[in-house]
Amino acid sequence: MTQPDTPRSNGLPLDRIAAALRRERTRAGLSLSELAKRAGIAKSTLSQLEAAHGKPSVETLWALGVALDVPFSTLVDPVAPAVQVIRAGQGPAVPSDQADYAATLLSASPPGARRDLYHLAVEPGSVRASDPHMPGTTEHIVVGRGRLRAGPADAPVELGPGDYLGYRGDLPHICEALAPGTTCILIMQHT
Repeated sequence: MTQPDTPRSNGLPLDRIAAALRRERTRAGLSLSELAKRAGIAKSTLSQLEAAHGKPSVETLWALGVALDVPFSTLVDPVAPAVQVIRAGQGPAVPSDQADYAATLLSASPPGARRDLYHLAVEPGSVRASDPHMPGTTEHIVVGRGRLRAGPADAPVELGPGDYLGYRGDLPHICEALAPGTTCILIMQHT
């Protein structure tokens, strides 16, 4: 026996629209009443849509999108996959010329966000000295394994497994492994 598809009205998957409306209304911090008022629709209509009932029109969904400050597609398109996996050692590692140091970009900053996520593999021997990045850059490091000396060039900090360090990346800074097999996660945040 096959299970019925997601409830549909006007060819639209009501469960997906309902979930998108609840998600975006919560994100915006709006009550049912406030969103209905901003969209110029009845509160009962919005309540029905969030319960996956009714027959939403393009005009209703468009008004809700405008009131929520999201594109129409956000309310009707499926959500992109929420999980991305890069297995250890499988991402493209870019080595340093200065030190035994390799950075693997795990997640580039998507449009509208300004951060990049890297996995670093660092070996003792040489210090990786970084020139200042663009103004407003902050770096965040969490050590996974080994020991690391990192941070501002004039005041680096020694870190061990699980330790976190945040510092300005728009000033000269360093990264140096103090133990073989040192790994960490680096998040570069740009403002």
